Amino acid sequence: MKIEIDSGSGFCFGVTRAISKAEEELSRGELYCLGDIVHNGMECERLQALGLRTIDRDGYAHLSNARVLLRAHGEPPATYAYAKQAGIELIDATCPVVLHLQERIKNEYDGTDKQIVIFGKKGHAEVVGLVGQTDGTAIVIESPADAERLDFSRDICLYSQTTKSLEDFHRIIDYIKTHIASTATFRYSDTICRQVANRIEGIRQFAATHDVVVFVSGKQSSNGKVLFGECLAVNARSHQVSSANDIDLRWLDGCQSVGICGATSTPAWLMRECKDFISDALSTLSPDRG
Repeated sequence: MKIEIDSGSGFCFGVTRAISKAEEELSRGELYCLGDIVHNGMECERLQALGLRTIDRDGYAHLSNARVLLRAHGEPPATYAYAKQAGIELIDATCPVVLHLQERIKNEYDGTDKQIVIFGKKGHAEVVGLVGQTDGTAIVIESPADAERLDFSRDICLYSQTTKSLEDFHRIIDYIKTHIASTATFRYSDTICRQVANRIEGIRQFAATHDVVVFVSGKQSSNGKVLFGECLAVNARSHQVSSANDIDLRWLDGCQSVGICGATSTPAWLMRECKDFISDALSTLSPDRG
């Protein structure tokens, strides 16, 4: 049986950079991380074993004189302000693409009556940071259908969370264009990360060329949900797992090839573990298993 790992899967640049910073800073001593450094439980456990301490916002609000890593997702201005007040040293691992987007939204926010709209997931760490650039006034829409609730008599400026679907973003653009009042203006900025968006076509092709697909991703990964959906769209025998322990060998009955892929938050070592698990399991089965 052919077992192949998708060469295009795994950490994106921003996540790779954040994890490298964490590993480097851990050599200097105690280090906190505001929120899970990546939406993958196995990778978080690996870093916690090295000494990384994950805290939530409440924990951060009671911290002082410590070192805190800001993950790739980015943070609102209030996080930086508290650090200055509490003597916290920030190790800023915000993805450069996200930082650029934050700056654009901050510059857009000028106190006028225009609506700053962000296509993204409510409560997602990146979106919290983006909304924070507008003192909480930005409107978050999660789907093209949500665009219906905008006020089309007022100016609209549209942005997107960097990991959202490019196709859905253009659906929103088209909807607003056809509904905006003649007295209002509509401007949009395509802020979707191409390193993430370009994986969609690649993962669809990969999934279509295998009998069975094992998609490795943390359940909390927004990007993972999108990419797994793309796998399912072209291959009904696609299965999402968090680790090798979730693999059911009955999925492989009658297949000749297995494709292993994952999200931008999936470490390469975890995909290799899944491949090794399948290889080792098959070596113990009878040759006529398939």
